[in-house]
Amino acid sequence: MATFWTYDYACSLHEEWTFLLRSRWNKMKCLYIITRYLPFIFLAMGLSIYFTPNENLGKCRVLENTQSGLGIVLIIVSETFFILRTYVLWNKNKILLVAILSTFFIFLVASFSIVFATGIPAAYTTSAIPGITGCYENSTSFQCFIAFLLFSVFELGLMVLTLIRAMQNWRINSGGLYVVLVNHNISYYACGLLFSVTNIIITSLFLHYYSYQTILYGVQCIMLAILATRMHLHLWQVNRHPHSFTSTLVHVPMSDISFANPAA
Repeated sequence: MATFWTYDYACSLHEEWTFLLRSRWNKMKCLYIITRYLPFIFLAMGLSIYFTPNENLGKCRVLENTQSGLGIVLIIVSETFFILRTYVLWNKNKILLVAILSTFFIFLVASFSIVFATGIPAAYTTSAIPGITGCYENSTSFQCFIAFLLFSVFELGLMVLTLIRAMQNWRINSGGLYVVLVNHNISYYACGLLFSVTNIIITSLFLHYYSYQTILYGVQCIMLAILATRMHLHLWQVNRHPHSFTSTLVHVPMSDISFANPAA
């Protein structure tokens, strides 16, 4: 996964630095930077956990929990992009935004409450591979799938909201920026839903094989971050060069998401 992330970063390096140098500073740009560069820390910590000599199981537990926390933050910042995009699609309806954020917060609290209240303490062991003494968790709790289940429900809800808005406004708003915004939202939610369902199935079928769950959890965190940042970069490019994508660019209230002035 670290190799894939590095490859993706190298492939988009020119476009990314163009965005970082030419776009104006705002909340979305700060969110982009966090979402884009936090995976480096997440992956570096994962490599350190598995390949750095360490026979202290207490330290293993702390490092594993820290990495899991970084993964959670990564999912939250990735989701924030598309929560705000859904908010924009609904003409900045503050009631809807409060409802979405409240639901997201409740699902997060419920997930961790269930997992930590009913889960068993994780057991750690050192690697059986000669020369490698990193930390490897060899047990997990069946309740971990509940977090992915709630996340799936949340993704499905946001997808439904996007589809409803798209059907309501498709004939009115058919410009390039609006189409890109809708397509990005649906694609992101579909991918998030797919990863969550896959994690649910793997957790249920391979409860005693924690390595599968660890790999898929890391893949979901990294892929959501890649999708969120790539789509935001593409949206900025569409808004900056509208005539390259469509002859008519519909007005979408995106002051908090993209750039009103293409030269900014």
